[in-house]
Amino acid sequence: MISTDNTLFVLLDGMEDDPCPELGGKKPYEAAEMPFIRKAAPNLAWTTGRGYTQLFLNEFWTGHAPDSSTSRAAIEACGLGLDMGHGRTAFRMSPAFIGDGTVKWAYGVDDRADDLMQSVKDNMYLLDDCAPEMKFFVHGRAVITLDYGDYVPEPGPQAPVDGPFVPIAGPMGELVMQVASKNEGLTLYPWGIGKVGHIYPAFPCVRKMTAISDSPTALGIAAMIGHKTQLIEDIDDRFPAALKALREGNVFLHMDEVDEYSHEKDPMKKKRILEHIDSMMSEYFSDCSRMVFFVDHGTSCVTGKHILMDVPFRTSFECFGQGEHVELPALVPKLMGGM
Repeated sequence: MISTDNTLFVLLDGMEDDPCPELGGKKPYEAAEMPFIRKAAPNLAWTTGRGYTQLFLNEFWTGHAPDSSTSRAAIEACGLGLDMGHGRTAFRMSPAFIGDGTVKWAYGVDDRADDLMQSVKDNMYLLDDCAPEMKFFVHGRAVITLDYGDYVPEPGPQAPVDGPFVPIAGPMGELVMQVASKNEGLTLYPWGIGKVGHIYPAFPCVRKMTAISDSPTALGIAAMIGHKTQLIEDIDDRFPAALKALREGNVFLHMDEVDEYSHEKDPMKKKRILEHIDSMMSEYFSDCSRMVFFVDHGTSCVTGKHILMDVPFRTSFECFGQGEHVELPALVPKLMGGM
């Protein structure tokens, strides 16, 4: 049995969108059949989205925008359990093509992910003097932490936006270019480079929470504010894990695939994954009385880029007026206090 005191928070990452011609001018979530979510969480309100997941989640769970000295890569390193002590530097590594002075982020290259990862492993000796730690996660991505001293390399473009190629100084740059030379320009290119800064505490009302995701970004925010984390890559495996954790406390269940398929500019795939999520929610959480479905930002299936816009959230309990706009830092305290 699910405790009536515990709340399930479900992040439909990047669910907001642009109207899509393939869907008759509708957004994928408008076209998707999601009867369970709409019935189980009928109360719809809005808040302000943020440009990236980590920016939204930090403010959602703590009421504060993240400290600017904490990098995206450092957050993900914490989510993957990598060493960030003693001023180590973290590098988020994503597949990208380098050529003609540009970096083009490579989505939909899963068929080459194994070869790319092996190529990185074969050349890790270039980082031996920096005491490297590395973990791969979905789609061939990785986070590497290094003893790079006080120096933080100048980053190039931030995914998912293509941009000018910026050489990375030091042995990390050697690794990037060596891998590119072996894979016709495809490499793992670093971004979000940096260290851990000031960490704001979580709202007391969401203590004893377990975060479940395939994304080290979401898990990193949770880990940094003291919550349990479970890295589960397969989407179907996250639902039974969330059900088990919900018996013990609050749960944050993250659906990163919604955002991923937006970056692939595939509105039909995005529509299908939303419908699959709805079906799985119905299977596992039909007797859950406290649910919050929320969105961090828009991700366009037309352009493949993030959209800074107001985003919806749906709840199973009434603490806001229908269609009300709620300031992001006030959202969780009002949600938890309004139950």
